Amino acid sequence: MERLFLSWESLLGLVRHLAGRLQGEEFDLILGIARGGLIPTALLAQALGARDILTAAVMFYEGEETLSEPVFLQFPPDPLLFGKRVLVVDDVWDSGRTALAVKARVRQAGGFPLVATLHFKPSRNQVPDEPDVYAEATEAWVVYPWATEVWLKT
Repeated sequence: MERLFLSWESLLGLVRHLAGRLQGEEFDLILGIARGGLIPTALLAQALGARDILTAAVMFYEGEETLSEPVFLQFPPDPLLFGKRVLVVDDVWDSGRTALAVKARVRQAGGFPLVATLHFKPSRNQVPDEPDVYAEATEAWVVYPWATEVWLKT
């Protein structure tokens, strides 16, 4: 599989592009998906001037085994999401399972989710949905600047 190594400059360009695509969208808070979505969440919040940031940690893998249902390791209490327009941010929509699980959990809490990702992989998508907004479509394995793989190369 092709690998796409992103520099910090390229990442910031994608965040600026995503922020531009989100202009005019109204939301009350940002919900970043750990781990990969945390840095994009912080950068996007800065670009959009957003201050209310929450996190969600979801596990779909245990070692090499794929779990049939997500395990929510951390999720905001329902009252923080109830009646709120929630911008859900992740780095990549690959299978879509993680973002879809978070989107469903936000709805269950009475919130209104809008999902934004840096990358969308249409051919790998396994759910009947896609990100509401994304910066770039790709089929490559994206290696973000914060990835351990990048640290080991230096």
